[in-house]
Amino acid sequence: MSLPIVAVVGRPNVGKSTLFNRLIGKRLSIVEDTPGVTRDRIYSKCEWRAREFMLVDTGGIEPRTDDIILAQMRSQAQIAIDKADVIIFITDIRCGVTADDYEVATMLQKSGKPIVLCVNKCDKVGFVPPELYEFYNLGLGDPIAVSAEHGHGTGDMLDEVYNHLPELSEEEEDNDSIRVAVIGKPNVGKSSLINRIAGEERVIVSDIAGTTRDATDTVVENENGRYVFVDTAGIRKKSKVTERIEHYSVLRAYMAVDRANVCIIMIDALVGFTEQDSKVAGYAHEQGKACIVAVNKWDAVEKNDNTMNEYKEKLSKDFSFMSYVPFVFISAKTGQRVDKLFGMINDVYNQNCMRISTGMLNDVLAYATERVQPPSDKGRRLKIYYATQPSAKPPTFVLFVNRADLFHFSYQRYLENQIRQTFGLNGTPIRFKIRERDKKDVK
Repeated sequence: MSLPIVAVVGRPNVGKSTLFNRLIGKRLSIVEDTPGVTRDRIYSKCEWRAREFMLVDTGGIEPRTDDIILAQMRSQAQIAIDKADVIIFITDIRCGVTADDYEVATMLQKSGKPIVLCVNKCDKVGFVPPELYEFYNLGLGDPIAVSAEHGHGTGDMLDEVYNHLPELSEEEEDNDSIRVAVIGKPNVGKSSLINRIAGEERVIVSDIAGTTRDATDTVVENENGRYVFVDTAGIRKKSKVTERIEHYSVLRAYMAVDRANVCIIMIDALVGFTEQDSKVAGYAHEQGKACIVAVNKWDAVEKNDNTMNEYKEKLSKDFSFMSYVPFVFISAKTGQRVDKLFGMINDVYNQNCMRISTGMLNDVLAYATERVQPPSDKGRRLKIYYATQPSAKPPTFVLFVNRADLFHFSYQRYLENQIRQTFGLNGTPIRFKIRERDKKDVK
């Protein structure tokens, strides 16, 4: 299911980035007193009352300006407004209602989107400043007094945002389909692969990087099952993302990963592995998605009897942070090994959904700890009392131990390898959660 989008907009220097950082709980947006610091849209997941949404920070809107940068920021904000489900309009009580506020309010009213009007920098607790009532003149309903710096009033604001979020509705194809996001840098052949799989020209294919602006769904049904393939805009380095519309394309690509069950990470065989490929793959890994690395344009590579093995060996080093991921060498242009993808998709998806009984899991742990003793420090040895798997997608294991600080990363990796050797779990990350438990509490 696609996450709703909530855009934070307003004039420059009214505290949008401070509020954004407050809501997501980390310092992601740059906060500075100089107007125009946030030039691009910055986005992050946010949760309130068990509803997740994508929060988008925007550069300040200057309705009338000849400055090129400020004009681009205004265009960026307009794109965010067009795509948003709910808009948080931030104003500044210290400045009062300005002419620019009126113009921004008019722009927002024309959008027809739900608007939550917030008056920032109301830092004192216990009374409503009389200046607040001036903001009724904007014609956007009841203003909410907030302090982005201290967090006052943000709960009331989020309650109002929650009331305007679209109703939860499961997508029809999610019930019996595997959602597959095809991700990678621009121009690696993502659209060509989708067209090859669909058997028709479903998306634009061009040698010009950045042709695909949005995430496009293609439903495919065959003897292997039912799939929804999502062709995403290529994810480039931030320094290369210059056109204003491309920023939104990157957001859509990340959101497509969030919605997917399986990610096909496409690599250009002629270029090889790059730093940006690690960023793309890293995001899918962090989200716990089942993954396949597809090396495209294999038909254009000069080969000998050992080329594929050498390439696979190099990729294994490049993807050492995703040692579980399988590789396949394809050509979207000729169709070479494309059919093999369906079996791999089914396999990694099933592995990502796998559940292991508590008894079997603890048998493996008992064997592993007997074979290699857990680490110790100053005479105290790590003891793993028992483990259980509370969830899948990805498989997540909770280990109850006597001291969490003794559970060294290297030993965690050893246990992960033992679990994978026994149960497979090919193509999926796995998660460990360590819980301390006193010996006297163990039954």
